[in-house]
Amino acid sequence: MGFESDTSKSKISSNTVKLGPDETVLDNPIWTSLRTIHEKLAVVEGETRRYPSAVGPLAGTPDQSIASYATLRDLAGPTGILALFFPDPPALPPGWTLVRGGVLAQMICRRPELIGEETLTDEVVLRRLTMADVPAMIELAELTEPGPFRDRTIELGNFYGVLEGKRLLSMSGQRMRVPGFVEVSAVCTHPDARGRGYAGILMSRVIRDIGEEGATPFLHAFVENPAVRLYTKLGFVQRRTFELAVIRRDE
Repeated sequence: MGFESDTSKSKISSNTVKLGPDETVLDNPIWTSLRTIHEKLAVVEGETRRYPSAVGPLAGTPDQSIASYATLRDLAGPTGILALFFPDPPALPPGWTLVRGGVLAQMICRRPELIGEETLTDEVVLRRLTMADVPAMIELAELTEPGPFRDRTIELGNFYGVLEGKRLLSMSGQRMRVPGFVEVSAVCTHPDARGRGYAGILMSRVIRDIGEEGATPFLHAFVENPAVRLYTKLGFVQRRTFELAVIRRDE
């Protein structure tokens, strides 16, 4: 009897599968981030939340109800702009204008395929970016449009850049955080420096940091973005899609 019991326990142990983090927290990532890890950053009205305007326009709601849009008006302020991810096409009530839409792919990196830094030449330096670099980061983001980047976006996590002298050529960093996951964001390269592999190298550094936290990387990109090929090479796979809604309060 004792032997049979031990064997049974052994079978149970050998068949135990270690589960990964709950991916359903990614189904409403902005809202969830501002209700959990980034809760202290959240500007709140009712059930809706947004990041401070100096961080960015990202906002989240539990749904597209009239009540949610009403509280978003307070968060936006007069003629303010917000950016939201919806599971369905935006259904804006009167008083809002859709500034930009599109389909976003949410991609997750369960098994990273990192790119090494050995191809970097002596003429460039890869380093952690600081507040002193923010003007150059904003300038690069405005030129390349990887997504909104503002004065305090750097507070959301580690950002790295490739620089030639004092000139910022490429960058990547972290944005949203939900339990078990950290978003890779602000991936961009100056047009003069494209084709040199900087984006993949920088993303690999960011992914490595996320892994050292015990978290899983994820990101968002327009489905037609050619950079999706690079993300796939690094181990990202599409998990789902969202409808981007960059909306402006009309009055």
